[in-house]
Amino acid sequence: MGWSYRKSIKMGPFRLNLSRRGVGHSVGGRGFRVTKTADGRRTVTVNLPGGFHWRKTLGSSRS
Repeated sequence: MGWSYRKSIKMGPFRLNLSRRGVGHSVGGRGFRVTKTADGRRTVTVNLPGGFHWRKTLGSSRS
């Protein structure tokens, strides 16, 4: 198994995510979050009470 690294720095509703692939960021709270990953993917996540959630990947900035 290869090595991995992941560190998350939380600053209020903003979160900076450091990983082996690069730097990503997200903004939002427990119920709603928008994320841009290190590889350019953008994701919207909605969490509902009772364990239900919806996640949609909006696309990427890379072709």
